[in-house]
Amino acid sequence: MVWYGHRFIVFNLLLVEKMTINESDIPELNDLKVLTGVSTSTDPVVAAKELYDSIYQPDIEFCLFYCSPEYDLKILGDELKRLFADVDIIGCTSSGEITPIGYLRGSLTGLGLAGDGLNVVTKRLDDIDQFKISHGSDATRSLLNRLTSQSEGEANSANTFGYLLIDGLRGKEEVVVSSVHHGLGGIQLFGGSAADNEHFSETHLFHEGQFRTNCALLTLVQISHPFTVFKTQHFISSDKKMVVTEVDVNQRIVREINGVPAAPEYARIMGLPFEKLTMEMMSDFPVIVKIGGEYFVRSIMTANSDGSLTFACAVDEGVVMTVAHGEDMVEKLESLFEEIKNDIGKPILTLGCDCYLRRLEMDQKGLQSDIARIMMDNNVIGFSTYGEQYNASHINQTFTGVAVGSKK
Repeated sequence: MVWYGHRFIVFNLLLVEKMTINESDIPELNDLKVLTGVSTSTDPVVAAKELYDSIYQPDIEFCLFYCSPEYDLKILGDELKRLFADVDIIGCTSSGEITPIGYLRGSLTGLGLAGDGLNVVTKRLDDIDQFKISHGSDATRSLLNRLTSQSEGEANSANTFGYLLIDGLRGKEEVVVSSVHHGLGGIQLFGGSAADNEHFSETHLFHEGQFRTNCALLTLVQISHPFTVFKTQHFISSDKKMVVTEVDVNQRIVREINGVPAAPEYARIMGLPFEKLTMEMMSDFPVIVKIGGEYFVRSIMTANSDGSLTFACAVDEGVVMTVAHGEDMVEKLESLFEEIKNDIGKPILTLGCDCYLRRLEMDQKGLQSDIARIMMDNNVIGFSTYGEQYNASHINQTFTGVAVGSKK
């Protein structure tokens, strides 16, 4: 299928839609050349070749991919390194892929970018389990200097955005994202935590020709097209509030709420017995925290036998949390993209980081086809994450990303 300057090739599917558009029917082509692709082959050699065939282009500036952790990552990494050679290519493992043909599991999807007015630089932050604030400052300073040296103008919030991929099982998102965002000044940042199909064993990031763990990848994209960095969630506050009174911040474990054991107190507030605190119920009623006038979701992962609650994000002592309940996810997503279209026009590309808990809710409520339709209509390439980053915050059950519009 060839469409509005995009090319995407779908392999190993029973049915492939074919469509041709006359050149006269295509709006004025943008100088940003976006190629997207997906392979459903389970063979890593075949999948790598099929992705290469669909997204490689002359003068390619940047490649990004998301892959199932079920691939043999050593073989997949070696093939991607061989095929893309000197191309700047990054990626990570996922808990599902957002592809040109909708939501998939077990696939390899990605994009290739080329064109005038596009500059991309990436830096890897290693050993994030030992991360210090200064590491984030050093990384952003280095990247901004590199970007300035290879571009015609200074990087700023009007022409540059930041993208952060990070190991989703090290529990270091908060310190990394806050320090990086601070170092970027006014440049907006979004990103996602790499995942592994809910095995919660090991997540991987790809950089400089191989898959790695215990690291983060910070990418700055300077672009001549209009863009908007966004976040959306479908949870709103209730009148049920509680105060964190004892917490192990490093382990993301809340031990007490309102001065008593956290899990029984949360159950009491919800009007449920303790044994009813399942992951499904708690994901339907997460808590939200108000920061700078905005609400951010803090998902509860488990209710522990000692009466504590394990969260997917760090929660500080003294924080007031509000129990939330969900609205229509499809309607919220449609509203988001309507706002984006009013701002920058229909996106020619959207990079998206979507919490795996949102995907579980889609599956449970039969929403996947409706949401996939919205994603495809807005040219979303992305993945299901173990958490999302938005400017200085690490959050859950949220869809974050950047939408790039046609050049004005």
